[in-house]
Amino acid sequence: MNESIMKEEHAVDTHENISFYNISSRNKDFEVKNVNNRDELNENYYHQKAFRNSAGEVLEVNIKKEIEVKEEPINIKVSEIEKKREQIEVKPYQCSQSDKVFSHNSTIINHQRVHSGEKPYQCSIRDKAFSRETILINHQNIHTGEKPYQCNLCDKAFSNNSNLIRHQKTHTGEKPYQCTQCDKAFSLKKYLKIHQKHTHGEKPYQCSQCDKAFSVKRYLIIHQQTHTGERPHQCSQCDKAFSVKTILINHQNLHTGEKPYQCNLCDKAFSNNSNLIKHQRIHTGEKPYQCSQCYKAFYQKSTLIIHQKTHTGEKPYQCTQCDKAFSLKKSLKVHQRTHTGERPHQCSQCDKAFSVKSNLIIHQKTHTGEKLYQCSQCNKAFSRKSNLIIHQKTHTGDKLYQYSQCHKAF
Repeated sequence: MNESIMKEEHAVDTHENISFYNISSRNKDFEVKNVNNRDELNENYYHQKAFRNSAGEVLEVNIKKEIEVKEEPINIKVSEIEKKREQIEVKPYQCSQSDKVFSHNSTIINHQRVHSGEKPYQCSIRDKAFSRETILINHQNIHTGEKPYQCNLCDKAFSNNSNLIRHQKTHTGEKPYQCTQCDKAFSLKKYLKIHQKHTHGEKPYQCSQCDKAFSVKRYLIIHQQTHTGERPHQCSQCDKAFSVKTILINHQNLHTGEKPYQCNLCDKAFSNNSNLIKHQRIHTGEKPYQCSQCYKAFYQKSTLIIHQKTHTGEKPYQCTQCDKAFSLKKSLKVHQRTHTGERPHQCSQCDKAFSVKSNLIIHQKTHTGEKLYQCSQCNKAFSRKSNLIIHQKTHTGDKLYQYSQCHKAF
């Protein structure tokens, strides 16, 4: 560290108001940074400074007698002082409402909006507002579709830098956030918080009308409206109404097609935040919903409920035209198409239609020639997994079909 840097470091570190004087003494120039009154410098003035050199030694500089004062104005920009302050990690700006300190005045102004709730940066497309201009710019990229932050390890791009940083952890496999209550670790702090809340979290807010409990009081209030039936938030484009305003906003995104909730680990986007959270469990591997009768766990509560019916054998959805019953309402709906002949899923490249969407997807591969299911023992590939399984029997020698009137199998 050279002498000039040491002197600047001292000045920025100890003094807010800096006056500059060049002092000539015994053929050596020194800068005295803390003199606010030139009259203080006189023949008998004694001044001492201590600096630390590159070897870590403390050096004392004494200036006394025969001092000639020459006042020379020196132009120094505030930004240069701020830059030097950042280099030596001085943080003189203290938040009056918390114990946080900051190196720049602009940073503390942004921080104080956390306490005041002020959001001066308004989105021109939606009714959202933000505390910082950079957050607004990142938000607007969702509307424009702009993704300026490109991953240098794959072809994915993101609307903001923080999402890029999170994504890059999928390449490194880094999971620095460890749960203290189990052996799971996560790449992002928010995934750890979600895990802790759902898996280990305390739920002190108990519903007085049922056995449900919640970790947040707001969730209890929302839940209680399911008992009262109150739905004050009406959609202006259809006849649906909702108990919570945020659910209405998410519903309206279905009309507009807007998907503002972007996954920061892949290119998928969603119309509401809850679907994004459910999707992100695919990346984290988190399965917070555990079956009490076996070891299986699931990403979503609805999937757990479906699974639990395999233990109970419950099939509450009865077909009115035959004796078949189903554990799921949607399974009954699909089955009823065998009676009505309804085929709502139409191929866009030919005149074929299907009662089930999954059959349409399989059919469309005949047009594209896509064959995802590759045999591991030969070079044959198939568009359907069931066809691959049948083919693999030719390698194992298994007989698929047993003739009922004799012992022959084929």
